[in-house]
Amino acid sequence: MRVLVVNWQDRENPLAGGAEIHLHEIFGRLAARGHEVTLLCSGWPGAPPRTTIDGISVHRVGTRYTFQFFARRYYRRVLHPESFDVLVEDINKVPLWTPRWGASRTVALVPHLFGTTAFQELPAPLAAKVWLEERPIGRVYAATPFEAISESTADDLAARGIPRERIAVIHPGIDTVAYTPAPKERSPVPLVVYLGRLKRYKRVDLVIRAFAAMQHPTAQLAIAGAGSYKSALERLAASLDLGDRVHFLGFISEPQKVALLRSAWVLAFTSPKEGWGITNLEAAACATPVVASCSPGLRESVLDGETGFLVPHGDLPALVRALQRLVSDPSLVASLGGAARCFASRFTWEAATEQTEAHLESVIAARAP
Repeated sequence: MRVLVVNWQDRENPLAGGAEIHLHEIFGRLAARGHEVTLLCSGWPGAPPRTTIDGISVHRVGTRYTFQFFARRYYRRVLHPESFDVLVEDINKVPLWTPRWGASRTVALVPHLFGTTAFQELPAPLAAKVWLEERPIGRVYAATPFEAISESTADDLAARGIPRERIAVIHPGIDTVAYTPAPKERSPVPLVVYLGRLKRYKRVDLVIRAFAAMQHPTAQLAIAGAGSYKSALERLAASLDLGDRVHFLGFISEPQKVALLRSAWVLAFTSPKEGWGITNLEAAACATPVVASCSPGLRESVLDGETGFLVPHGDLPALVRALQRLVSDPSLVASLGGAARCFASRFTWEAATEQTEAHLESVIAARAP
């Protein structure tokens, strides 16, 4: 296949996140299988306009703020619509309305849509812009085949008018070789971990408040990640008089991330909405149970009562009870952790790549002359 992927960023972008990792894990493997994969994305100051990453030919045009104004023109002038069998738009920020670009076949890949959660993070005018930009998706992409990374995202798309039968759900994978259990590395004292971006809408404040309310004086809380809400969370921890029991680790490397998940007794994730919750699966692969909000995306990456616990989002007493059960019972941590490792082993990047390959080939075959 000759595949053009359109995404706002590539993996080397300083602002790249989970969506870019997901893209390169799958389409890099497609390139290794012999398919011709090209990525059109934005650049940043000092970035070379052309490069190759994971076997993917990368074209960069514009910046994070101007990409939507240059992308279509570059596609038609340099890349040429007739050069590809299928165009895949990775919709993880503002949609680029690629069904209007003139490609013979278009597929939309969606990790998740912001919806009203944008108002929990952004100033009202900007949040309203994001919300309004997503509103026409059901009309503009009505005839477009979709790939969603979870049933929750598929349900969201269906609620916006995309026919459910046009949505293929392909779960992301994880690296079950790098993320493995190491029981001897478990912290000798109960350790609660949050791992992810420190943004207001992630509701990390709930984790801190629940930790403060637990009746366990020796438990520790480690918060790993960077983001604009870090200083506010540090002030909250200080106001709750948690002293040296809360540790803000900042950005950590992949080896540090694996070590942290192995040492944790429980990972806490209290976001109101996610596409999937890949961090939950990475923790599970390390045999670490998860306590998460029972919210879209997250509820699919935790088996309630089997690999961890799901609690109603925003229900602080329920969150406290779930965390308390785990920090007070090492045998429960071990039993849930063992089941979590088995659950995580179902999700591999190889399987996600094979399913994506089959879906794209079916789209091309269905619309062949």
